[in-house]
Amino acid sequence: MRDVVTNSPAETEAEGERLGGLLRQGDLLLLKGDLGAGKTTFVRGVARGAGSSAHVASPTFQLVRVYPGRLQLAHVDLYRVEAGGQLADLGLDELLDQGAVVVEWGDRLEAAEATLLSIEHLGGDRRRLRVERELGR
Repeated sequence: MRDVVTNSPAETEAEGERLGGLLRQGDLLLLKGDLGAGKTTFVRGVARGAGSSAHVASPTFQLVRVYPGRLQLAHVDLYRVEAGGQLADLGLDELLDQGAVVVEWGDRLEAAEATLLSIEHLGGDRRRLRVERELGR
């Protein structure tokens, strides 16, 4: 996926599921997009693709949610996190050692070894999913 337009939440989830099926231990996926862009909807699909049947919700107040599956997926939300101390406290290295990590508001995190995906709201249920930087394979 380089640049995909989806026309419904189900299509956005399906793209996430496809990507989730490709994730491997140590992969870091950073999501960027405005409030309501569909980041959590996309992560719901990623988790399913990683083999999890867990309920996916935004971890805004919890910061990190972990979903077991074929590949453990850690779901991180940096919306309420300021740069610096709290970022260091997230334990991203340990989470990456245990599985893959997807980060909402991930453009706030400087990580060279990550895939950066933007989700843009195009009106109604339409979204543009664009890989801006891809993790080298």
